[in-house]
Amino acid sequence: MTEPSYLAAVRESYDTVAHDYAALVKSPSELDPLSRSILTAFAELVRASDRGPVADVGCGPGKVTAHLAELGVAPFGVDVSPKMIELARGAYPDLRFSVGSMTALEVEGDTLGGILAYYSTHHTPPELLPVVFSEFHRTLAPGGHLLVVGHVSAGEHRRPAQAYGGHSVSFESYRLPTDQLAQLLNQAGFTINAQLVQEPGEDMRWKIASFLAHKPTAP
Repeated sequence: MTEPSYLAAVRESYDTVAHDYAALVKSPSELDPLSRSILTAFAELVRASDRGPVADVGCGPGKVTAHLAELGVAPFGVDVSPKMIELARGAYPDLRFSVGSMTALEVEGDTLGGILAYYSTHHTPPELLPVVFSEFHRTLAPGGHLLVVGHVSAGEHRRPAQAYGGHSVSFESYRLPTDQLAQLLNQAGFTINAQLVQEPGEDMRWKIASFLAHKPTAP
């Protein structure tokens, strides 16, 4: 599969901001209670189903990947940015990290016990999200679990010039309606088990939606 063109901007931008991103982004232990609880629930479901390892796609510097390991699952991280993977390997040498894209995971079909996409799908143009969600469905084992978390809105397309410490970036980001994301997951073949929407507040600038879903087993 030819790599989608938007990934070059994402790769270059996150290579540029990697060190400041790692310093600025909270670790899971610093998150609000609901955000921590959704990760804990996901890990518990993965452990109970015992279908295989967990791919943390768009893992960045590996903080959430390491948290999943602490929660008792067998995770590995994938990110399009080589600099992010370099930082993750340095911080967590006992875990596995590799450079790759969520549009074409180097994983055999029906082999993953879980997939986590934690604030990592928002750079994907909406018309290509079906490609990403279909790849999640292809690689997830029947009965395996998916957790997608990200910011949502009525539909917003952003082109920031700077990010994470004032570095120049060229990526774009999209905040889609919650209902649209749910529909895309259903169309990809997932069954949504739970949907959590967190409204903006003192510690949150934007609305957050979390989707816990699974790949149905064959009838």
